[in-house]
Amino acid sequence: MNLTLPHSLYLELGAVFVLAIVVNAITPTKKRKSSRSRGSNQKKKDQSNTRTSSAKRPDVEILLSPIEKLTWAEFERLLALYFRDHGYDVEEPGIGGNDGGVDLVITNKRTKERTAVQAKHWADRRHVGPNIIRELHSARLNTKPSCLYAMLVTSSDVSPQARKEAQDRHIEFWHGATLVHRLEKWGKWQGNQRRRRSK
Repeated sequence: MNLTLPHSLYLELGAVFVLAIVVNAITPTKKRKSSRSRGSNQKKKDQSNTRTSSAKRPDVEILLSPIEKLTWAEFERLLALYFRDHGYDVEEPGIGGNDGGVDLVITNKRTKERTAVQAKHWADRRHVGPNIIRELHSARLNTKPSCLYAMLVTSSDVSPQARKEAQDRHIEFWHGATLVHRLEKWGKWQGNQRRRRSK
């Protein structure tokens, strides 16, 4: 028995075949495009988490801002300005968001002694716990070259357990009141005066 297919069926099969080729050719392009856009979105997201930003405020504004109005990056910047003005060379290893537990490394220009500084800018007034002190102690030893000293500077307070831990590990700490006192004594920071005027 001789079976012959109608001419229209050949046309339909040909159209399906051509359509399959076109769909196959288009699909990988879409995937490449979407993964490319995902990559650029991820890049933008990563950039928003870094310490360097085109939207960062100038140092003059930071010096006029109350501590609670600063971002964590501006808080670190304020400390860098303070230490530089007090005769230290200041490195900022945490630029980019990955600081390894050390936000600043300050070096005494005269003695060349290095101190690892961890800054904790907490607006909710919670206390720094002993785990932060332990992490700072480890981070101090892991810096290259390692730091002889370590210091914690916080905008809030330090728990009694953390104070004991800091004392045992010879880590200096400044809680919020100490920090404000030192900044006011420095004279360049006007944040508290501005806050008093606004009340």
